[in-house]
Amino acid sequence: MAGNLPTVDQVRREARAWILENWSPDRSVREWWAALAESGWGFPTWPEEWFGRGLDADRAQVVNEEILAVGALGPPHGIGQTMGAPAILQYGTEAQKRKFLPVLASGEEAWCQFFSEPDAGSDLASLRTRAERDGDEWSVNGQKVWNSGTITSERGLLPVRTDPDVPKHRGISFFIIEVDQPGIEVNPIKQMNGEAHFNHTFFNDAKVSGDDLLGELNGGWQVVMATLSFERTAYAAGADYRFGFPPGERSGMLDLRVREALVELRASHQAYTSFPLGDAEALIDLAREHGCFDDCVIRQRIMSLYCLTESARLTGLRAKANSDAGKAPGPESSILHLAGVAIARATRDLGLGIIGAGGMLLGEDAPRQGAVAMMALTSLVHGIQGGSEQIQRNIIGERSLGLPREPQVDRDKPFRDLLNK
Repeated sequence: MAGNLPTVDQVRREARAWILENWSPDRSVREWWAALAESGWGFPTWPEEWFGRGLDADRAQVVNEEILAVGALGPPHGIGQTMGAPAILQYGTEAQKRKFLPVLASGEEAWCQFFSEPDAGSDLASLRTRAERDGDEWSVNGQKVWNSGTITSERGLLPVRTDPDVPKHRGISFFIIEVDQPGIEVNPIKQMNGEAHFNHTFFNDAKVSGDDLLGELNGGWQVVMATLSFERTAYAAGADYRFGFPPGERSGMLDLRVREALVELRASHQAYTSFPLGDAEALIDLAREHGCFDDCVIRQRIMSLYCLTESARLTGLRAKANSDAGKAPGPESSILHLAGVAIARATRDLGLGIIGAGGMLLGEDAPRQGAVAMMALTSLVHGIQGGSEQIQRNIIGERSLGLPREPQVDRDKPFRDLLNK
């Protein structure tokens, strides 16, 4: 493949010329994203026939750099683009690609994921939400939890139990379901930091078309695993906030001028992400503000964090390159997840160590208006979301290092028998 690709310099020149010719902060978000989709520069690793350029991860990063260099807004960025689209490209039918990829590339739809359940988090294969065939549709009943962005999403990625009479990994199917329908009830979960980013979602005879089954019936576990690997590598390049603008009609943002959208995006980014994780420059500035930059221990810890962040970025690029080449997910995804947990904790400990007792405060009177304290609160989620760190260590130990597997006494038993215990 590499021999057929343009050189990095060729990609840079072509991308720069197109961006300079087409970028204007006075265009609407909708118009700019449509232009990015049509040109293939929005998602350059996607195939050329599906709104991409067929480039590898290194060349795609060059495109991102050129977008940032002129201060432009990046392409739509959400679960649909980072998890849904790669899964559709790998497992979808031609009809599904025609139906879903255009609205994802143009940012017309936002998607969420319905994976975790109250009794199936790290052990996702134990999910109980079920789907039963109802003519050309499937009727879905059950509940999902920790679903992010559901309120403003048009569709969701939904693994469900379709055959309880086979072992738990074999009776799962993967659907793409419309969120705005009578059978779906979404309840926001109030977080300890005051946000309500996550939701608890109930399905009561919710309907999904049989045409929206992704992959094989009862073969959804493979799609789940691939989709989770896409999630862990989605941020490998270290995205700028201009690559984090929410897509979808329900966001109410598509018809804003890009100039206005960038102002809102910057403000929301600062409010939610607060203090950036793994940002050595930000920690250096914070240490200088509080008069401890000359502390040799602080300097050493900042440098260690920088090395960890850079190694994670490179590991992410390697994982993304493997994914773009169609290779099965390897240990890189789990390693990247663990690195993200370590980066979050190191940033939290460093930030709180630098500002001291001020880390207990939120609001205008707190150091950095409470940004460091907010970062410390949100950092706790990284050891759980996307598969707990204990699960990731098991995956690395068993699949990469060849260590003995944990006993799995329920692996070959019908799922229905497990429910009756």
